[in-house]
Amino acid sequence: MSASAVPPPAERSLAIAQARRELIDGDGPRPRGSVRVDPGITRSWQRCLEAGRRPQQRVSFEPVSRTASREVTECNRALVTAARPVIERLSRAIADTRYFAILTDARGIVVDVGTLPDGTDPAARYARDIGRIGVDLSESAIGTSAIGTALAEQESVWLHRGEHFFDDTSVYSCAGAPLFGPRGDCIGMLDLTGVQVVERPELRHLATLSARSIENLLVQREPCELLLRLLWPGCPSSETTEGLLCIDAGGHVTGANAAARQMLHQPLVCHAGGLHFNDLFALPLHMMFDAARRGDAMLEVPLWSGLRVQVRAQRGGSEHGDVTGAATDGRPRLRDVETALIRKAVSDARGNVAEAARTLGISRATVYRKLWRGRPAGD
Repeated sequence: MSASAVPPPAERSLAIAQARRELIDGDGPRPRGSVRVDPGITRSWQRCLEAGRRPQQRVSFEPVSRTASREVTECNRALVTAARPVIERLSRAIADTRYFAILTDARGIVVDVGTLPDGTDPAARYARDIGRIGVDLSESAIGTSAIGTALAEQESVWLHRGEHFFDDTSVYSCAGAPLFGPRGDCIGMLDLTGVQVVERPELRHLATLSARSIENLLVQREPCELLLRLLWPGCPSSETTEGLLCIDAGGHVTGANAAARQMLHQPLVCHAGGLHFNDLFALPLHMMFDAARRGDAMLEVPLWSGLRVQVRAQRGGSEHGDVTGAATDGRPRLRDVETALIRKAVSDARGNVAEAARTLGISRATVYRKLWRGRPAGD
């Protein structure tokens, strides 16, 4: 439900109560014209009922050992590292609302937490219950919440008080947005929660934008040979409009953000031997490597659909380390010798890269990649 369509608090509370009576207690159809809750929430209620649960059952937040806390942090280190600066920004933005941020993995296990209410806040105990790394906040553990619903529906959601399934969790209000990794799989979710607070459904939008920021940071840190930044011509660049596409040495797509998947109308779920640069762009791959080497600001590139996008190519991930120096013992490194041999083959072929590649028994893309990687910085 959009913020502009949210009814006044009293009417909203009555609508939630009526929906609970109909869908959870089975008291018959709601009055004509009353406000319905989000369909994703009602589906979560139904799953809870089918699991044999009742709203009156007590919810316990199990203690988490230090070992379990360390393990869940280690397993999600890349996600936590990318999310930390975003959560810090969020904590400042919502500091005066008594809401706080929670990051979970794809199972609904807490992997990081923002600034919690201090001990003088009456809601501090409730915040501490859920604001612990390693605690299970999945739908199977605590019933309907923004965490479980966002992970199940794989879209953003807002829940207020009685929209939570269990009575014990009806003190919470929360916004949630799923997080998708560079390969398009759901890797967790970002939650903004308050305890006994005023309803603020606009936080759903903030959670969604913040989730996109985390996803973009994950893509930018993905090891790759080329990172392509995509924009529609004339569209201003922003975190929500810029597509990010990771390309490996062979030209295969190894990562993408949500904007790139939408712009290219491709799922871009990456796997070995999956989608190739040439499946998307009506332009030779080597031109992207050349553009990245030259530091070109932007190219207008045709898609096979007939549309055009603006692409800025830059060198990708940091997996390669220093590629310009000699080995520490003073001897030339193998990759430097390899680069020199390739340069000689291209020179012998009078600049014909395709002929040099045939002579060496490697692909033309490999020739471009190795020559480009072997160039000194600023060349």
